Amino acid sequence: MNRYDPLGEEAVIDFGSPDFTIVKPGRFVRCAVTGAAIPLASLTYWDADLNEAYIDAPAALARWKQRNSR
Repeated sequence: MNRYDPLGEEAVIDFGSPDFTIVKPGRFVRCAVTGAAIPLASLTYWDADLNEAYIDAPAALARWKQRNSR
């Protein structure tokens, strides 16, 4: 692990419903809305259709509103 990057490597995830599959091991993924690092142990919100993760419910709702505002 790089001592300058406390989270280590970013994981690559295939988000499914209701589970996800780790394609490339790592310690975290990035929130598609905020860009914040999400430790895999804390990963709770994602969209299987868009294959993206969200840091929290407000971020997931923000993405949903983006997609459904048309």
